[in-house]
Amino acid sequence: MKSKEFEVPFRRFGEWMALAEEKEPGLANAVSMATVDEQGRPSLRMVLLKGWDETGFVFYTNLGSRKSRDLEGNNRVALLLYWKSLNRQIRIEGPVSLVDDQEADDYFKSRPREARIGAWASRQSEVLDGWFKLEKAVAKYAAKFGIGEIPRPDFWSGYRLKPEAIEFWSQGKFRLHKRELFTATPDNRWRVETLYP
Repeated sequence: MKSKEFEVPFRRFGEWMALAEEKEPGLANAVSMATVDEQGRPSLRMVLLKGWDETGFVFYTNLGSRKSRDLEGNNRVALLLYWKSLNRQIRIEGPVSLVDDQEADDYFKSRPREARIGAWASRQSEVLDGWFKLEKAVAKYAAKFGIGEIPRPDFWSGYRLKPEAIEFWSQGKFRLHKRELFTATPDNRWRVETLYP
């Protein structure tokens, strides 16, 4: 049985995410993701958080992308969700690992058809020498798959971040912001600390 302490950060995450989905214009699940390459150079981009539970936070990508190449050398990631309309943010840090094939397949099938064709056509993060080349690739795969099923490419999958730290930040008056840091312990519990703003 999981301890109450273990459940606390995920319950709060769910409450904050539900409110953001109701109040935040645009994509409430848009998250900034930071990685580091082999030379220690950081890289930051936006991805969409496509799933979460007590096992971690999931996003999907082309496995040839820069983020995936970074993760091959260093699997540690930092995520940041920020909701301006709520004056709240959540920071999440930890290692990532690939989701299993069935989970990746199931999510890929749920995507709009155009997005699945785009996944086949795009060589994400590589140099594109002319937009026509991409349009031609889209047309090629649209014709190849016709109205049939579009399988998940073997170069496309998802990652699950297993959180080691989750910080909840909410804006306060006079810049006295409220910050609570949940840190995972070896026995699957969470240490909770209040941080200075």
